[in-house]
Amino acid sequence: MSFAYLTHQQKVLRLYKKALRHLESWVVFRDEYRFQACLLRARFEENKNEKDMVKATKLLMDGEFEFWDKQHTQPYIFPDSPGGTSYERYDCYKVPEWALDYWHPSEKAQYPDYFAKREAWKKLRAESWTKEVAQIQAETAPSGPKTESLPPARKEGDLPPIWWEYVTRPRERPG
Repeated sequence: MSFAYLTHQQKVLRLYKKALRHLESWVVFRDEYRFQACLLRARFEENKNEKDMVKATKLLMDGEFEFWDKQHTQPYIFPDSPGGTSYERYDCYKVPEWALDYWHPSEKAQYPDYFAKREAWKKLRAESWTKEVAQIQAETAPSGPKTESLPPARKEGDLPPIWWEYVTRPRERPG
């Protein structure tokens, strides 16, 4: 099973974003928030060109400890985010992809480009399915998967396993 490791830059950027989000929860007034956000940005900017990776890693670790100490106890969560009040609220409106097979030909004629592309996808799915399943079985530990993430495509030109779910995913919100 493969795991994606974050680069140092990605870790710093994620720490910065988390710090800004928690700062929004602490500081209510917009002008005060902007001032505090500028101070936070300046703290990150003063070490952005650090070449010594030992020192840069130490700075990141110190920043993560400081974030842990100063994080908000009840941070604002966006409604559509996991844990938010509207998370997965519209799932009942998502129509499964196979329902398009039952459209009348006159309905399909209104979207000829999409349905031509969809037929090509269905053909490609039938051709690649056994290889995708074999890859998943080969890369899954005998005790079962450790995470929900699927393995990536291993060779140039190959498709990642279960690519069909991403290509044909339903609309996120009702129209």
